[in-house]
Amino acid sequence: MSSPSVTVRGNSRHAVVIGGSIAGLLAARALHDRFDKVTVVDRDTLPDTAAPRRGVPQSRQLHGLLASGTAALEELLPGITQELADGGAPRGDLQKDALWYLDGHLMRQAESGIIGIAPTRPLLEHVVRRRVATSLPGVTVMDACEVTGLVTDRRGDRVSGVRLHQPGVNAQEYEMPADLVVDASGRGSRAGAWLSQLGFPTVSQSTIRVDMVYVHRHYRSEPGLLDGKLAVSFTASPGQPRSANVLRQEGGRFALALTGMLGEEPPTDPDGMLAFAESLGAPQIVEIMKTAEPLSEPAKMRYPQSVRRHYEKVDRHPEGLVILGDALCSFNPVYGQGMSVAAMEAVLLSSLLREGVENLPRRFHRSAAKLLDTPWALSAGGDLRFPEVEGKRTPMDKLMNRYLDRYRRAATVDAGLGRTLLGVINLLEPPTRLLSPSLVLRTLRTKPASA
Repeated sequence: MSSPSVTVRGNSRHAVVIGGSIAGLLAARALHDRFDKVTVVDRDTLPDTAAPRRGVPQSRQLHGLLASGTAALEELLPGITQELADGGAPRGDLQKDALWYLDGHLMRQAESGIIGIAPTRPLLEHVVRRRVATSLPGVTVMDACEVTGLVTDRRGDRVSGVRLHQPGVNAQEYEMPADLVVDASGRGSRAGAWLSQLGFPTVSQSTIRVDMVYVHRHYRSEPGLLDGKLAVSFTASPGQPRSANVLRQEGGRFALALTGMLGEEPPTDPDGMLAFAESLGAPQIVEIMKTAEPLSEPAKMRYPQSVRRHYEKVDRHPEGLVILGDALCSFNPVYGQGMSVAAMEAVLLSSLLREGVENLPRRFHRSAAKLLDTPWALSAGGDLRFPEVEGKRTPMDKLMNRYLDRYRRAATVDAGLGRTLLGVINLLEPPTRLLSPSLVLRTLRTKPASA
């Protein structure tokens, strides 16, 4: 998939995307409508099949798409949901076909109309890459090539390209000119350091430290296990910093993730993993671990903190450089927001490009900040429920947490409350919807099934 060089001549407009994962590929799709040439550059040698790769070690871990992310993908690449289903990715109603243990309380199942699809990360990336790289004229994916820095114009206020190093092809760095550079290189983005070297202000950031550790394993999907359901999820809560998720995926497999935070660390030996799962209250997960055939060895990952970089607040930022995806905001993975928010940012980028490229970085970063406010508030609010997590809390936050505790318990009886909560979690409805007078009244009147 490599292309050792790209020559841009005449008035042809050229955009470079740093990073060939989901965010970068979808950014390339958005740029394709405006630019004659789009070059996606990635350090990895990209596989031709749906396989994990070195540069995305978390690709073996359980991933999820929110319903809002699926809609954004479909808007950018019409028909992709069906392609994923054709590749074996299961689909289902997220309330009727999934079990949700919220603070230990099982949400009542019912038809919600919120449809989820569950591809593995390698399958999703493979299908997106195939669509972007083969069906969009002018888009080139360069793999096994590293971006080592930014190039600016003579005045130094506009990014005019990138410096590249391609081992085995060119021992020296060389420059690739670009009218626009998009950094979608993920949590390890070096854009902030590069900008500081060029004399631009340091970008402020917000962090929430959770010290998350998760252990992942695949199991064979035996007949009868999980009763045909798409997923089962047991969420952590104050006093219980453990969680677990099982998701049915393509290839006749279940993906299991055991998660601990704030010092809790799931073991990787079978007996220890089983004991960890048994300490929760989701018998379906325990049954899978006891009876299904393991298809992989346990794999452990660590996620220390969520990071949001505030490019929208900098006083001076170069033209010609846009930051998106995890390079802009990296969420606690337990909430499953990362890929979906990246897709929504790509839709936003496409919309802003229809208005032109003038002042694009400032317009994008300000609009993206508004887009990020809701998912960041949801994940930050979830983490700040734990007293051990550092962060500012107001009396109103404490009152809201008490209300939401009662709301989750009421959702064990009132399926409508559960449906609205899933709509908020999937970024289909604003969090304020949970405070509508009718839902508040139902929450306060409903006697939980466990009460």
